[in-house]
Order: sequence, then structure tokens, then C-alpha cells
Amino acid sequence: MTLTIVLLGAAALIGIGLYGALSQQSFVMLMMGLELMLNGALLAAIGLWSLALGGMPEGQLLAIVVMAVMAVEMAVGFALVVAIYRKRQADMTESIGTLAG
Repeated sequence: MTLTIVLLGAAALIGIGLYGALSQQSFVMLMMGLELMLNGALLAAIGLWSLALGGMPEGQLLAIVVMAVMAVEMAVGFALVVAIYRKRQADMTESIGTLAG
């Protein structure tokens, strides 16, 4: 597998994620789009590290740390979505005017 194929896959993930994040009104779909964009950026970084470092484990370890941070970020995001839904019964981005009150 060449670097070009990996970078094209990463660009496709980022593009699909961007479209999903900007076109959807549901909180869950918005967060899924953001997650796809982060995965695309991580795939591009791993591909570049693989080429530059020759398969050394430094890039792989950083990728695992980034995936752990992404999991925590998504857990916090879903907790916020649940809190907003419980307080305002809003499940769409247009349903809430502000986050205060």
C-alpha cells in the first residue's frame, strides 16, 4: 500500500466527515462527522509517520494515545448531549437557542 492511497483514504474520511458535520442537524450525527474527520487526520499522520520513520513505534504509540483522547472526547460530548436533552428535550441543533439557562 502506497502513501498516496493512504492519503486519499484520509482525505475521503475528512471530506465525508466534513459533509456529515455541516449537513446534519442531529447532535449524534454531528459528533459522528467530527469523529470521522479526526480519524482521517489520524490516518494521514500514521501514513506519514510510517513513511518518515520506517515503521518505528513512536508514531504508533502516539496514534494510540490520540485514539484514547478521542474516546474520552466523545464520551464527554455524548454526556453533554444527554444533559441538554434532559433539560430542554432538544435533540436537534436548531432546537436550542443558547447553552445558558
